[in-house]
Amino acid sequence: MIHQYKNNGFNIVLDVNSGAIHVVDDVVYDSIALYEDHSKEEIIDELSGKYSVEEIGEALEEIRQLAEDKVLFTEDDYRDYIIDFKKRPTVVKALCLHIAHDCNLACKYCFAEEGEYHGRRALMSYEVGKAALDFLIANSGSRRNLEVDFFGGEPTLNFQVVKDLVAYGREQEKIHDKNFRFTLTTNGVLLDDDIMEFANKEMANVVLSIDGRKEINDMMRPFRGGKGSYDLIVPKFQKLAESRNQMNYYVRGTFTRNNLDFSKDVLHLADLGFKQISVEPVVAQETDSYALREEDLPQLFEEYDNLAKEMVRRKKEGNDFNFFHFMIDLEGGPCVAKRLSGCGSGTEYLAVTPWGDFYPCHQFVGNEDFLMGNVFEGIKNTDIRDEFKSCNVYAKEKCRDCFAKFYCSGGCAANSYNFHGDIHNAYDVGCALQKKRIECAIMIKAAEALSEAE
Repeated sequence: MIHQYKNNGFNIVLDVNSGAIHVVDDVVYDSIALYEDHSKEEIIDELSGKYSVEEIGEALEEIRQLAEDKVLFTEDDYRDYIIDFKKRPTVVKALCLHIAHDCNLACKYCFAEEGEYHGRRALMSYEVGKAALDFLIANSGSRRNLEVDFFGGEPTLNFQVVKDLVAYGREQEKIHDKNFRFTLTTNGVLLDDDIMEFANKEMANVVLSIDGRKEINDMMRPFRGGKGSYDLIVPKFQKLAESRNQMNYYVRGTFTRNNLDFSKDVLHLADLGFKQISVEPVVAQETDSYALREEDLPQLFEEYDNLAKEMVRRKKEGNDFNFFHFMIDLEGGPCVAKRLSGCGSGTEYLAVTPWGDFYPCHQFVGNEDFLMGNVFEGIKNTDIRDEFKSCNVYAKEKCRDCFAKFYCSGGCAANSYNFHGDIHNAYDVGCALQKKRIECAIMIKAAEALSEAE
């Protein structure tokens, strides 16, 4: 499978199955588009108005050699692999602990309904969190590295339990030969020097929630009384980012229909000094006024293109930053199984409510159809686990012939379910945006390679 596109002056050809990427001239680009379905004579006849016969012949020979080297027009060897991989025993490697089903902000797009998750306000007890860590250790098999995200609501509302659970986890590391990677997601309202000091000591990553420009952030992320949060959180986030040497954190925002010009929010965060940035599209039903719609896609595509070009420019000037959705590893990256099956929700990764219930991920919390068990009794509804285990790019009709399948891994199961009632489908607007982001990410790599060559 081949995917061809033009971006920022580059002719880019992606060989999907091998992962090989080629930046080519016009004659090779046009010849590749015809190569599989046309004879040499037909291609020469088709392109002779634009190029000489000699140029076309040289291009076709180059294409033939690339195909022979198995970096162009390669076969898909992974379908049987993922079927065999999914037959392996389930190993749990990560938990999302809902430390607090409560929040001190009232973000308008929050899927957790101000932290309540369609239920009641609650704080996780130490006993529930301890049982969750015990479950993770007991079900992690031979896997040594385990991940725990302290999530909410707002986890700093219950920060003593966070500290106590980290201490317990560190004790268990020595006993069971495990290594916990703890992370924290916070809106920053309660962030102070003590929390920063603890986070810098114990948290491998910290996610800081902010949407960008003051007017945008305060529109969507106000306190319950309506006052904006920007002025309070920005200095704290800047201090934390610097205290972590601009590494191992993200400022993480959400863009909506209120800021289709979201690249300005990304650049605003960069201009505030942040080097690790993620601003992601809202996922909402069309009945929500702020929801993204299909007719918004052309403008959003242009925004991603403009952002990518600006990032290339800033990189050359030595003023670069990382944008999460443009980060792509073309030489290593996730293993094949991960590329084919995604985040592992419902199998390797589970969410835990304050009272200890298991759900496939935080976005399913509160939907009783996806209640899997609890930390004291383990996984009871194995049918849900098995359904998620079968979810991969080959099980999704929309993904099988998509050029992005090895990069997006089939997209988010929760988004698919929320829009189609089926985790084996795909959220179409999200897919379109993901494909554009991948194209931009590859273009940035091409620009970096050219710059290094020069």
